[in-house]
Amino acid sequence: MKILVCISNVPDTTSKINFTDGDTKFDTNGVQFVINPNDEFGLTRAMWFKEKQGATVHVVSVGGATIEPTIRKALAIGADEAIRINAEPSNGFFVAEQLAEVVKKGEYNLVIAGRESIDYNGGMVPGILASLLDMNFVNTCINLEVEGEKATAQREIDGGKETISTSLPLIIGGQKGLVQEADLKIPNMRGIMMARQKKLTVLEPIDALSATTDTKFEKPAAKGAVKMVDASNVDELINLLHNEAKVI
Repeated sequence: MKILVCISNVPDTTSKINFTDGDTKFDTNGVQFVINPNDEFGLTRAMWFKEKQGATVHVVSVGGATIEPTIRKALAIGADEAIRINAEPSNGFFVAEQLAEVVKKGEYNLVIAGRESIDYNGGMVPGILASLLDMNFVNTCINLEVEGEKATAQREIDGGKETISTSLPLIIGGQKGLVQEADLKIPNMRGIMMARQKKLTVLEPIDALSATTDTKFEKPAAKGAVKMVDASNVDELINLLHNEAKVI
């Protein structure tokens, strides 16, 4: 089985976020970047297929040279090869078109992507990718088993879980639950040293449509002051909820 894991390079959730150029661009100064958590669950599941079934695992990401440390981490975790598409990931449709070209040329029969990245939370890329390639697709996937050409996937739905039988080639949008958090892999020294020798191919982007552009970013409004109400003063609490908060 040949697996392609799609990796997003995202800011660590502890990073302080700022914008420049009149709030039209994200300021990367001083920001620590990591593998998108949903992608990390997918990468770990791919490593399971490699260990248990002898699968070949490649990773791919769209971005400039600055994302290579993140790609190298994926190689240190155990991926066999990496691909970097040398383009700014400007929007979901553009990214999906770039990834589709890699999938077609690489003849992958399982593509694992995160259901969304934690920076823009668009949640578009896996579904658009499946549509472009006319491949089976399971989103919000929390478990995946593959036997030969047959796959069994479990996904979250409103109020429960759904188990689906499908076949390869397949694209999934994975998330927390695809593997246990305790099973997430941390690169060891041997893996880091081996990653330096693994193949990292840089591809130039294909001509593709940038369907949307970012006009402006805004931070959430600052939280208002907190009013403390004595536990015995229920009347005042009700008055504040009714007349100020207007929630009752």
